[in-house]
Amino acid sequence: MAMHTWFECKIRYEKTMENGMLKKVTEPYLVDALSFTEAEARIIEEMTPYMSGEFTVSDIKRANYSELFPSDEEAADRWFKCKLIFITLDEKSGAEKKTSTQVLVQAADLRDAVKKLDEGMKGTMADYQIGAVAETALMDVYPYHAEPDDKPEFDASKA
Repeated sequence: MAMHTWFECKIRYEKTMENGMLKKVTEPYLVDALSFTEAEARIIEEMTPYMSGEFTVSDIKRANYSELFPSDEEAADRWFKCKLIFITLDEKSGAEKKTSTQVLVQAADLRDAVKKLDEGMKGTMADYQIGAVAETALMDVYPYHAEPDDKPEFDASKA
């Protein structure tokens, strides 16, 4: 499994409202990138086809998500930040140790987010608790996809 570094990028632009008026809005998006520079380049590349006017990247910050649970369902149009608490036992002392991590789940609503989170965690052996589930303002998420013609640096068949 590849490690991802997620960056939350805020895009500022003039949006045409339903009444025809222009309003400046700032919307957050999530991109998978290796650096702040690459995150800015990727969000500009992803957003340019959808923007008719000028837009700026007003903010970029690291987002600490250990895993992403996307959904292909039409109704799953929101992203939920979920805090997972893993419970492990210290073999020497027998004491419970709790570690937490943040994951992102694409779902229709809160109930659906919990359901999809549990489905996504089915294959794991670790005991976990759901510490919190909260809807985010994220408009969309852009994971990194290698181009089909990208050659891996190491070709196992030639080793």
